Amino acid sequence: MNVNQILSVKGNEVHSILSTITVYEALRIMGERNVGAVLIIEDNVLKGILSERDYARKIALKNKSSRDTFVHEIMDTDLITVTPTDDLDYCMDLITNKRIRHLPVLLENEVVGIISIGDVVKTIMENQKNTIDYLDSYITGTKT
Repeated sequence: MNVNQILSVKGNEVHSILSTITVYEALRIMGERNVGAVLIIEDNVLKGILSERDYARKIALKNKSSRDTFVHEIMDTDLITVTPTDDLDYCMDLITNKRIRHLPVLLENEVVGIISIGDVVKTIMENQKNTIDYLDSYITGTKT
């Protein structure tokens, strides 16, 4: 099981913004696209990520205004990325130990997708169910 398995199902659509827009505008875009995070890509280079968690911790809890704060002021630039061939166990380890929810997927320094903790968990659970069904049919001699 690898990242490519997730991308083949969910697709490679990447929602990105510029760091020069306001946090309010970024949140509006995230809401319209129904995503919990957006990548900041400028000149085809991944510069950062902005998540709902960043907004909650760096704007709302600090009593700042999202209309007066720019994305570059609060985006996370310490990026943890994966490649399409990375194993899902490795991704789950990153998500758990680094306490992150989104992993940009890079191939030769180009963004080719993004996966979330939900994508990883769902795929692992589906694969485990398929293994259980296979073993059950093997043991009972029935096909499912």
